[in-house]
Amino acid sequence: MNPESKGRVARQAHVEVPEGTFEEEHGRQGFFGRSSHLYHLRQPTGWTRIEGPLRPRCFEGEKLDPDDAGDSRGGPVEVARNDDCAVLISRRSAPMPYFFRNADADELHFVHRGAGVYETDYGVMSYAAGDYVYLPKGTTYQLVPRAADNFFLVVRSAAEFQWPDRGLLGRHAFLDPQLLESPEPAPHDETGGDWELRVLRGGEFTSFFYPHHPLDVVGWRGDLAPVRFNVRDMRPIASARYHLPPTVHATLFAEACAICTFAPRPLESDPGCQKVPYFHRNVDWDELIFYHSGNFFSRSSVGAAYLTLHPQGIHHGPQPGAFEAAKTRAATEEVAILIETRRPLWVTEVALAAEVRDYATSWAREAAARERRAGR
Repeated sequence: MNPESKGRVARQAHVEVPEGTFEEEHGRQGFFGRSSHLYHLRQPTGWTRIEGPLRPRCFEGEKLDPDDAGDSRGGPVEVARNDDCAVLISRRSAPMPYFFRNADADELHFVHRGAGVYETDYGVMSYAAGDYVYLPKGTTYQLVPRAADNFFLVVRSAAEFQWPDRGLLGRHAFLDPQLLESPEPAPHDETGGDWELRVLRGGEFTSFFYPHHPLDVVGWRGDLAPVRFNVRDMRPIASARYHLPPTVHATLFAEACAICTFAPRPLESDPGCQKVPYFHRNVDWDELIFYHSGNFFSRSSVGAAYLTLHPQGIHHGPQPGAFEAAKTRAATEEVAILIETRRPLWVTEVALAAEVRDYATSWAREAAARERRAGR
């Protein structure tokens, strides 16, 4: 079908949206496929009641209590999963008394809070708040916090994570590969003990016991290894005259799972350009966001360590006050992690216990409150 235009519309997407309307993007394949823009008289997220399982959700991460918060032999807790990936929270308070190897999935850890080291079979890497730590499938590691207060977002992907192709921007855009840090070999030569290696395979754990320290590698070479990088190293791609889609912030991707990082960046300066994320209809991807730090200007009542989930089939967009607030702002301050999945994510019972119950209708309530304050 050839592109058409009917009725009252903007000449260009996200620019000079007609007064009194709200622009919504209806597209396929994330932000890469065919799309149209619809101009509503009311915000498309203004539902006042939902009957059925499909709804936006919000969770307070600080209310999650994974086993590893109080038991050194415990593990992280699942928040959501599908057949391709899982999202977990770890609050490990003490060093692992075992070594761990995930034979089911690549692991990407984001450090929301804490400091310490990852001891791996490739060597040692330190970690601090704002770090990503990528652990390829099959890597052996031991997580050793320096203090009890740690908080990690963990994404496990059955398919291998890859670096996105930046195309005409070049390979140094957004995150320069020179800023990736890999482990330095730090072999252990201890013997005479009973060291446990816990392997996750097929969703089940098997423990292997060694009479010597498992991390005894004296050197390594190749292009598959754990790496660490920090959000402070990211240089977000921005445009003064056009609001770019979330995919421009792509950090890593797998076949059915993508990670994007919203880092502090300048907002659009053109007076006709929309500054806040535009309304869009999630059709082919679920969107889960973890909020790390800063002022989340497109959301109200969402704080650090919160998670929001906007599933396929319903609208997603800024809350009513965001449009006005953005007019006086020159830059964003937020750091947030977006996890997109092709298959729907199923939320665990543990996550539902930490859910913000009235989040699903928060757009309608905020809009009504603003109208009352305006005397309408």
